[in-house]
Amino acid sequence: MTFFQHLIDATAAERAELRAAPAIVASLSGQATRTMYLAFLREAYHHVRHTTPLLMAVGARLPDRLAWLLRPVAEYIEEEIGHEEWILADIAAAGGDAEATRASRPGMAAEIMVAYAWDLVSRRDPAGFFGMVFVLEGTSVDLALGAADRLQASLGLPDAAFTYLRSHGTLDQAHTRHLAELLERMDADSQAEVLRQARVFHKLYGDVFRGLPTAEA
Repeated sequence: MTFFQHLIDATAAERAELRAAPAIVASLSGQATRTMYLAFLREAYHHVRHTTPLLMAVGARLPDRLAWLLRPVAEYIEEEIGHEEWILADIAAAGGDAEATRASRPGMAAEIMVAYAWDLVSRRDPAGFFGMVFVLEGTSVDLALGAADRLQASLGLPDAAFTYLRSHGTLDQAHTRHLAELLERMDADSQAEVLRQARVFHKLYGDVFRGLPTAEA
């Protein structure tokens, strides 16, 4: 068994708990509201805008045993720059206020998740950041494309309101394959840290979804 498959199997319970969040259930069952979708995009903006700075910090703090990750991290940075602007464009296309989102503060769950990620990278083992990557990209591949279709059908919004979900759902399929290769090359200690953090980030990311409103404002 590859380590990536072990990671999937070992986090099955956490993944199921995340998928049970009312907002995800509503999205996949065609019962989502526009308020919920805009709230999701707002929280996504607040954590996605940290992706590139976090990746830069990971690259700067990689220990010698993980120096081979510098090039893959640089490639991730190049691909992730500016994705938060896609989200703001989606908000505008969905009838929301993109500039108000840019000026807003994140909800508590997103703020805690981002703060934990920065603490992990800055103070502890940057290898654990790939546990966060596993959760966010795995959730995107697992849910984003199907959720986008159902959300659009139930909300009646234009294609331009789903750039982030559809682009990330497709892009993260390639990222997930690449992540599996990177994780396989890590030493046992780094793999153990990735597994530990994957469990943590399933909880933290799930809290973001559990905090979304499911009723129309």
